[in-house]
Amino acid sequence: MTTTVSSIEELTKLTGQHLGFSDWHVIDQAQVNLFADATGDHQWIHVDPERAASGPFGAAIAHGYLTLSIIPSILHEVIRVEGFKFGVNYGCNKVRFPSPVKVGSKLRLGAAVASVESVGPDAAQAVLDIAIETEGSDKPSCVAQVVYRYSW
Repeated sequence: MTTTVSSIEELTKLTGQHLGFSDWHVIDQAQVNLFADATGDHQWIHVDPERAASGPFGAAIAHGYLTLSIIPSILHEVIRVEGFKFGVNYGCNKVRFPSPVKVGSKLRLGAAVASVESVGPDAAQAVLDIAIETEGSDKPSCVAQVVYRYSW
């Protein structure tokens, strides 16, 4: 279920709440290869499945930054902020990659609202605690505290 907010007040009321999880999304080799092309990171552990099979993880793995970059594309499955004049991804406070994402794995995003504060008239900064989980793994693949700014 997606939580929808359309004001600073509604967003603020969610502080401290876990909002739920996205659907599961498969990370495939084509996506990893496109990310490698976009970033210039063609390390064999990502783009050479045959060689990676005998590597430390037993398979090709997604780039950590690919896992991080998925957040904006699936966050809307958990929370939608509507009715604002503009919103920007302001950055990250913390990012860690506790476990690898093997190519072919399914990921989902969990989100909680850590804080919301005013940053000007009719503007707010929301800090979200994000965990990207890999199906079947005991540890998250990515934990990040992401920061968004909205102006109404």
